Amino acid sequence: MEQFTDNKNLSKEENALLIMDFFHRTMMHHFLWFSEIQHQFGREKAFEVLDEAWEKSRGIQLKRLAKILDFNVVDGIPEPLLQLSDHKLESLRDGMGINWLVNDGVWFQAVEFTKGMNDAKRCNDSCWGQFSPMEAWSIKRLLKLGKNPGIAGLKRALEFRLYAFVNKQSFSDVTEKSMTFQMNECRVQVARKRKGLDDYPCKSGGLVEYTTFAEAIDSRIKTTVISCPPDPHPEDYYCAWRFYIED
Repeated sequence: MEQFTDNKNLSKEENALLIMDFFHRTMMHHFLWFSEIQHQFGREKAFEVLDEAWEKSRGIQLKRLAKILDFNVVDGIPEPLLQLSDHKLESLRDGMGINWLVNDGVWFQAVEFTKGMNDAKRCNDSCWGQFSPMEAWSIKRLLKLGKNPGIAGLKRALEFRLYAFVNKQSFSDVTEKSMTFQMNECRVQVARKRKGLDDYPCKSGGLVEYTTFAEAIDSRIKTTVISCPPDPHPEDYYCAWRFYIED
């Protein structure tokens, strides 16, 4: 169909496409505000502002959408979500996790296919340095973990990462001061194995990802890698990490 000759007499399809684009622009603008505040005032201040801005913005946006689309909001949650069956709601949750992972892969390949693998890995590792602390902040806020929740808090937080609903992971040797975390089944690596490809060498990104996540949960927690591709690993996990608090 012929599209977007002007903005006065849009067809139903044109309006629907424009609405989806508005959602994307709002999401990008949300991130750019955070990024600029972090640049100007540092990460701690940026998270402080984000805490206030996201809470207020979410309430305003939900209220407007609820009025337009005629649904109720119950304790900050759109009622149509609460009316879904448990199975459908869990499927939606897991699907959101998979969409996040696919989106990450799309960005990686967009750089890889135009600039090469090294530049894609460099961008990927830097992106994890920004995303992991943000995800840790979001989970701490969601679970009300407090400032220094220790190893127990980190274990709880790792169970609520996006990855936790996409991959299979486990914990061992858990004490008050340390624990071992294993990624037993990685969706990306399993797909590569199915295609007969070598493991993706994710160690450089993992060092950034897990270290910054743990520190954002509790600044006392240190991270060491046990094994991560291209390191050799046993069949029962792809990567393993040790988290600890020094005496």
